[in-house]
Amino acid sequence: MEKILTKNFGLKDSHLLSVYESTGGYGTLKKLFAMQAKDVIEEVKKSGLRGRGGAGFPTGMKWSFVPQDNPKPKYLCVNADESEPGTFKDRYILELDPHRLIEGIVICCYAIRSHAAYIYIRGEFVFPYHRLEAAVKEAYAKGYLGKNILGSGYDLEVVVHRGAGAYICGEETALMESLEGKRGMPRLKPPFPAVVGLFGCPTVINNVETISALPYILENGPDAYRKYGTEKSPGTKLFCVSGHVQRPGNYEVPLGYPLKKLIYEDCGGMRDGKALKAVIPGGSSVPILTAAEAEEVTLDYEGLAAKGSMLGSGGVIVMDETVDMVKSLTNLAHFYSHESCGQCSPCREGTGWSHKILKRILAGEGRPGDIEQLEKNADHMMGKTICVLADALAMPYIGK
Repeated sequence: MEKILTKNFGLKDSHLLSVYESTGGYGTLKKLFAMQAKDVIEEVKKSGLRGRGGAGFPTGMKWSFVPQDNPKPKYLCVNADESEPGTFKDRYILELDPHRLIEGIVICCYAIRSHAAYIYIRGEFVFPYHRLEAAVKEAYAKGYLGKNILGSGYDLEVVVHRGAGAYICGEETALMESLEGKRGMPRLKPPFPAVVGLFGCPTVINNVETISALPYILENGPDAYRKYGTEKSPGTKLFCVSGHVQRPGNYEVPLGYPLKKLIYEDCGGMRDGKALKAVIPGGSSVPILTAAEAEEVTLDYEGLAAKGSMLGSGGVIVMDETVDMVKSLTNLAHFYSHESCGQCSPCREGTGWSHKILKRILAGEGRPGDIEQLEKNADHMMGKTICVLADALAMPYIGK
């Protein structure tokens, strides 16, 4: 399979502009500036590219919601706040091929008629941040960013903004609140960001992996991108595999790829010859799969939905027969209770209460009614908050 997102990962100094240019990098920009903005959006729509941050919303459709008759400035926010447990794909793009992201940013901003983009990067990403900052400076120096890019008359400013370590700022509206200098807390929707977003202006928010797929689509066309994946889930996807496998790491495969093949062939099978017990297929916020489900499911939006789970961010956490599931759930409950922004009572109280019950059960001090109470907590949390943080913890309790 032709690599789309990771083709430069093995090259020496792949993060440098000179290396990126030697592989054809920024070659799409002349083609871009010869196109109408609406035609760029149509190309992305035809490609079937869907958001790789977790929601899977069609990218071109999201862009088309930006009202072009609105006189206010339009913004792109790139979500590089990769904080989902089990997920480490975006950081590899930032470290090893940051210019692919920057080229994608130019494409997106031109399409939505934006002249300013913000890259919101996770605060703990120190090395990726320095790599990205250096790449942005290189792009400015070479004329790929700034005023009158390549003599096209198109201007674009890009700002790299570091977060302060809050998981909730990966939620798109909390990210905008943080960018505006406020406490990172999700906003009620509607209005949606495409209409009223950053600084009250129309805004598109896309994930690093999503934006990084754009140069390939513009260079090769939507049909070339659709050669990979399935009809409803086209293209390739980065899956970051961790846990009890022989070769954990990042793997770019076409959507629709069998999870069993990823684990037993690409990752070399289970570590120490242990049996598979369970898999979280899309980062800690998605429902868990049993071993039997994992061995028959395909990695695409529809295939995982049919099994009651989600593709999410592509963080595949593999668990063998030795894993204590109560301990794992307690660990997740600790994370979600700690990272709750506290805005919604069902989340603020429910995550903390659930963590206390689980800690008690784990310590061998469980009481009659604890399981029923966890189920009640989950019922009070699911679908009753502004964002889905509470849902992410509730789903393991209530099943699929």
